[in-house]
Amino acid sequence: MTAMIYCDYNATTPVDPRVLEAMLPLFSEDFANASSGHTAGRAVARLVEQARGQVAALVGAGRRNVVFTSGATEAANLAIRGVLAGAEPGRRRILVAATEHKAVLAAAQDAARIHGGSVGLIRVLRNGTPDLDHLASLLSRNVVLVAVMAANSETGAIADVRRACQLTHSAGALYLCDVTQAAGKIPVALEAQEIDLAVLSAHKIYGPKGVGALVASRPLQNRMTPLIVGGGQERGLRSGTVNSAGIVGFGRAAAIAAAELATDADRLRHLTALLHRLLAEKLTGVELNGPTVTRLPNTLNLRFAGADADAVMTSTPQVAVSAGSACKGSSTEPSHVLTAMGLDSTAALESLRFSLGRPTTEDEVHTAADHVVTAVDHVRSLHHRSRPSSRAHTPTRTRA
Repeated sequence: MTAMIYCDYNATTPVDPRVLEAMLPLFSEDFANASSGHTAGRAVARLVEQARGQVAALVGAGRRNVVFTSGATEAANLAIRGVLAGAEPGRRRILVAATEHKAVLAAAQDAARIHGGSVGLIRVLRNGTPDLDHLASLLSRNVVLVAVMAANSETGAIADVRRACQLTHSAGALYLCDVTQAAGKIPVALEAQEIDLAVLSAHKIYGPKGVGALVASRPLQNRMTPLIVGGGQERGLRSGTVNSAGIVGFGRAAAIAAAELATDADRLRHLTALLHRLLAEKLTGVELNGPTVTRLPNTLNLRFAGADADAVMTSTPQVAVSAGSACKGSSTEPSHVLTAMGLDSTAALESLRFSLGRPTTEDEVHTAADHVVTAVDHVRSLHHRSRPSSRAHTPTRTRA
């Protein structure tokens, strides 16, 4: 049986063997509860604090600003609800980029419903980057929070977070930045850019699933309302026995990502460009969804005109790709990210995301491209047989 070529690293990553090695003692000899006051508990607590520092270093933040959660989704809910719960009655409007992850969009809507607020959407440009002029026009004194992610999971579009943050602060609002996809792929500097709140997950950087973090200053943490109450762990913001093994794995993954960021980025940028070139040379009607330059080095979202994306995936079981973010699941609806960029439903449903990772090889890229070309040709041939009057494929072009 031929091994599958995995090209979906933005959905999740395998645990790096070095990360697993760091985690294993926490399941056996270092199993004590990090909240216990005895020697064994204090030893585990020191490991947790070391990991807190490693995660903080990856995103350019202070160690005391990191609050561990079960993942970025919980962290986003904690951030948004926590801010809105303590907001003044006349200042409960949230502005969210239209292409944010569903976790942020849904958390904003839910928080607004619970706390009597409202949500406004920030438009994006055709290349998927946020329209910051539109953000500026939406800002007013009733806005308490603005959410614009650092990099999009589907297109890899990188936002100008420094300017977005400056605009937000000029209106007296707080800025939430989802750095889940950016961390470990591009430099992240939360404190230098004066970002108030950020969220990220371990499993996107070759760490374990089930652990993530909210990053916020201590004064801001003190203003927030927790989602989970109990023993008061994580400075009262996330009660429950600390997931010490997961946290230690998160820390080790963060340290590796920080050390290898530059070399990983260069290699993945080369492989992604190679994949794009191979597909564009062998197929007509290939369109890039997203920026040509300001894009994550590992991410490529392409439309194959006349070839339904789900059908292409079915026709190429040897390659793991996606038709959107993993949170979309088995939904047949077009990607909200692509439609927000101006693609119609047909174009969005003909688009695939390729996201390469640390284990990806050049041989795999060549093989994956061959499989995808065969699948696209097959799907197009079926389409034309069923609709003989169908127009010819459009020429290759790039969406700016």
